[in-house]
Amino acid sequence: MLRWRGLAEGAPDWNRTVVTIGVFDGVHRGHRALIDATVRAADALLPVPRPSGTEPRTAPPVVVVTFDPHPAAVLRPEAAPDRLTTLDHRAVLIEGLAADGLTVDGLCTLPFTPELARLSPAEFVRTVLVDHLRAAAVVVGEGFRFGYRAEGDVALLRTFGAEHGFEVRTVPLLTDAGGVVSSSRIRADVTEGEMERAAAALGRPHRVEGMVVRGDQRGRELGFPTANLSSPAFTSVPADGVYAGWLVRDPARHAGDRELPLPAAISIGTNPTFAGERARRVEAYILDFDADIYDETVAVDFAARLRPTVAFTSVDALITQMDADVARVRELLLGG
Repeated sequence: MLRWRGLAEGAPDWNRTVVTIGVFDGVHRGHRALIDATVRAADALLPVPRPSGTEPRTAPPVVVVTFDPHPAAVLRPEAAPDRLTTLDHRAVLIEGLAADGLTVDGLCTLPFTPELARLSPAEFVRTVLVDHLRAAAVVVGEGFRFGYRAEGDVALLRTFGAEHGFEVRTVPLLTDAGGVVSSSRIRADVTEGEMERAAAALGRPHRVEGMVVRGDQRGRELGFPTANLSSPAFTSVPADGVYAGWLVRDPARHAGDRELPLPAAISIGTNPTFAGERARRVEAYILDFDADIYDETVAVDFAARLRPTVAFTSVDALITQMDADVARVRELLLGG
């Protein structure tokens, strides 16, 4: 999958493309349904082969257009949502859809700036979809809005499509027992520590990425050395508590090339047993592992919440509970 950023960086020299547009934060099941519809739209536009049969049947390239940062971070900074995925993780997830037969040929990241936000619907279509991507078809969710102050809707997009020669297809919102599958709903589940519910909507465990930094070494003193993650700002971090999950080293590498995920007991909170600690931390104790991974970029995938964070009356009581937490993680993830 080719990746490029912005309109100044030239798109690949493709004749016509099939495009879908959105933030795609989380690349959740609803996003995958949209990408699936985009791939099928491209397949429907296969050129007719010559009678000799020698002309290959090649579908137009599929391009996903995403935005960075989240538009709300520019338009309403005080209400900007935390991110379910980093931009790199978003790209890895979209590229990984090829394993399910959903091959995306290009990922175009548009920096969401005040200048981009000021483009009228007509200017957005002409600048992005027509001049830059030469769209033959555009596939969007049924509630899609675009252009200055979100003045453009699907009906207007169809009008522009007829004017500029591209087809417009819409995809209904995906729903499940919890309602509409959306990034905002998943963020709420993560905030509440409902990791199984979040995973069901995402189609995989929620992930937090960061660099392993040195902490106060208290975990090592207690017999449970932890990897302390320094995550980027606006990361969607689960509620305080202890979780079972997996630590992945070098998560930006292709899934087929990286090491297997490592089972871990993950603590989120401020260590209330020890007076004076105020910093909220994400710490992972990796089972049966003692290598030095300081300064590595890692990811933590959350499988289940075991318990809330509590203050213990003594260090011995804390150690006893940590032993129980690790045993529970081993049982959940490794079967005992």
